[in-house]
Amino acid sequence: MKITHQDTIAAIATPRGNGGVGIIRISGNKAKDIAQQLVNKDLQARHAHYASFYDADQSIIDSGLAIFFPNPASFTGEDTVEIQGHGGAVIMDMLLRRILSLGGRMAKPGEFSERAFLNNKLDLAQAEAIADLIESSTEQSARSAQKSMQGVFSRQINELVEELIELRIYVEAAIDFVDEEIDFLSDGIVENRIIRLVTAIENILQIAQQGRLLRDGMTVVLAGKPNAGKSSLLNALAGHEAAIVTDVAGTTRDVLKERIQIDGMPLHIIDTAGLRDSDNEVEKEGIRRAHAEIQKADKILLLIDINDPQPDSLLKSLPEHISLTKIYNKIDLREISPEIIEQDDSTAIYLSIKQNIGMDLLTRHLKQSVGFDGTADNVFIARRRHIEALSNGLEYVQNALSQLKVNQAGELVAEDLRQAQNKLSEITGEFTSDDLLGKIFSSFCIGK
Repeated sequence: MKITHQDTIAAIATPRGNGGVGIIRISGNKAKDIAQQLVNKDLQARHAHYASFYDADQSIIDSGLAIFFPNPASFTGEDTVEIQGHGGAVIMDMLLRRILSLGGRMAKPGEFSERAFLNNKLDLAQAEAIADLIESSTEQSARSAQKSMQGVFSRQINELVEELIELRIYVEAAIDFVDEEIDFLSDGIVENRIIRLVTAIENILQIAQQGRLLRDGMTVVLAGKPNAGKSSLLNALAGHEAAIVTDVAGTTRDVLKERIQIDGMPLHIIDTAGLRDSDNEVEKEGIRRAHAEIQKADKILLLIDINDPQPDSLLKSLPEHISLTKIYNKIDLREISPEIIEQDDSTAIYLSIKQNIGMDLLTRHLKQSVGFDGTADNVFIARRRHIEALSNGLEYVQNALSQLKVNQAGELVAEDLRQAQNKLSEITGEFTSDDLLGKIFSSFCIGK
């Protein structure tokens, strides 16, 4: 059977299993007719009809509520019906089979949200936020997903796109109508507007990166020499004995991962093998895996024994582009007070993991690293593709500024601005390939 967007689709919208209530959603041109055959009565718009649900032989499958939402004022923008029955798995399957036999077809994952997008009921970023809201693992990520679903992120992107369009019109008019004496290359107007655009995109990108970390969790890799306290720190943050801790150097040979929360901020903590030269093949493999995890980190915590005579010997082996914080451990052995020292390009924290001294400084620092304050008032949820689109858009706008200031090449300025507009429009779906749409919506729940 060929699948089209004109089909009437149906799916169970509540989780599988037994519960007090189960919901089946129907959407499409035949939704009302199918539902009326199921309940043997006419359905009024937005009225909760209590009814029996009938099988083909007119035996009663179940009873409950049927609610009809006519287009275009529905979630999908199409005629939509919700059937609310008892939440037993067998009952839901029987009702769904009856609905499919009356002319519906099983919805694909995310197809309800996809139709809402195609019918201009919400944009792509809002549609993704629905899935993110459902999958939220913390209260703060749920609040941020709600902001994206309400269009906070989309409105900021649309404002940037509108500014790019207006700027393109001005630049291209100056190119096409040279006799009108619009000297945009020297009047400073375009340059100032591009500079403001760069600043605006950078600000949104920073917030989006925080939103991405709230959604996916910040990946923190614990690195350092053997016996510096990496496994002890993993156990302290996880709140249980996740890693073996001994006085024997090189105890950790593999990568250990724990997902935790700090005041609602999700973290992926990764403990790695101690970094040193070794002839042991197993330990060498562990060190190789440690470096592989370090390259993928959002943040590196470099554990340093306070008594190490060469505390900075590992720095050259760590990537410069990843945020790094030095953790000077075992201060209780030297009777040093806990403190955090922040400079322009580095942060150092002095603490004792074993004695739980200064650990509050570390947790506060981790939250500050992503701008997390526990309220998420200005943070919207974001995905990696949003970060990539914003980064690419920023690069094109910066290129446009360079073309204007260095080469005074009007045509190249206009082209860079066009590319920037396309990249930012990918976020809301105004400029998106069908392949990308399919990939995005296929990750959704069946009933969304």
